[in-house]
Amino acid sequence: MRWMWVTMLLWLSAVSGLAHAQSSGSATLDAVRARGVLVCGVAGNIPGFSLPDSQGVMRGLDADGCRAVAAAALGDANKVRFVPLTTTNRFTALQSAEVDILVRDTTWTLGREAGLGLLFAGVNYYDGTAFMVKKSLAVDSATMLDGATICVQPGTSTELAIADFFRAHTLKFSSVTIQDLQEIHSAFLAGRCDAYSTDGSQLAGYRTTLPNPNEFVILPEIISKEPLGPMVRKGDDKWFDIVRWTFSAQVAAEELGVDSSNVDGFGSTSNADIRRLLGSDGDLGRQLGLAPDFAAVVVKSVGNYGEEWRRDIGPMGLDRGLNRLWTKGGLQYAPPLR
Repeated sequence: MRWMWVTMLLWLSAVSGLAHAQSSGSATLDAVRARGVLVCGVAGNIPGFSLPDSQGVMRGLDADGCRAVAAAALGDANKVRFVPLTTTNRFTALQSAEVDILVRDTTWTLGREAGLGLLFAGVNYYDGTAFMVKKSLAVDSATMLDGATICVQPGTSTELAIADFFRAHTLKFSSVTIQDLQEIHSAFLAGRCDAYSTDGSQLAGYRTTLPNPNEFVILPEIISKEPLGPMVRKGDDKWFDIVRWTFSAQVAAEELGVDSSNVDGFGSTSNADIRRLLGSDGDLGRQLGLAPDFAAVVVKSVGNYGEEWRRDIGPMGLDRGLNRLWTKGGLQYAPPLR
């Protein structure tokens, strides 16, 4: 009987050791790989960030952020299941592991990071709160909105930004809070509110969808800082590293001149930064629990940050502004990949 117990213990030990050997060090990455698909929370209704095209394919900067992580984690940018989330259920969905990552036009704030058990893994868009009005209102500054009614979605940092702005300028306003994006657009067009306020990029994207965009004006004031980026759950540091460094690799690739069209042509390059980025030298991928060439796979299948910008944001006519590389006067800056 004793030899049976010894055999069983040895077997259990071997199984445990195998499971440990196969673990990536990230419970989320292990779950993603076991499932074979990344589940990514997005808005699903914001032009330029996440919106299905005529073929039903999710397009936009946030959608591409999901694809980049899928390419890094699974080696295939197409292995993504997009889950549309609202401003009120997005955090709960991530906290409860309904999604593996949230890339939903969400502002990085102290309150959210300290109070929700979630972490921001970078900034994929530097934005700010703005106002849109009908040209017929004859308003050319947000300081002229004293007494105005303003349409805004609940559960957003926009609400606080508006309140702070009006208080600072000793102005009064009343808000019309509506969760559904289509309903808030309808309310604004129907005149239920004098102004519609959200991130400036969202206003620009919405304006392009209108049949008569010249009849609407985005006021010049940007009244808040809204650094938008991907979020993950606290407690899985390896997954946080993967999401953070996947985006950083895309920014670094743009700076180094590596894009989806030429990434395969650097096999013999002597540039040390490019060799480390693409996995030709070093073991950066292994340290993340990924393939050595994970960044090359990401860039080849999704593109560098500049390519994403031109594809997703460029058609809206927005100036890149703060989202330029640091070498061109912007804030996009990748820490050294070494």
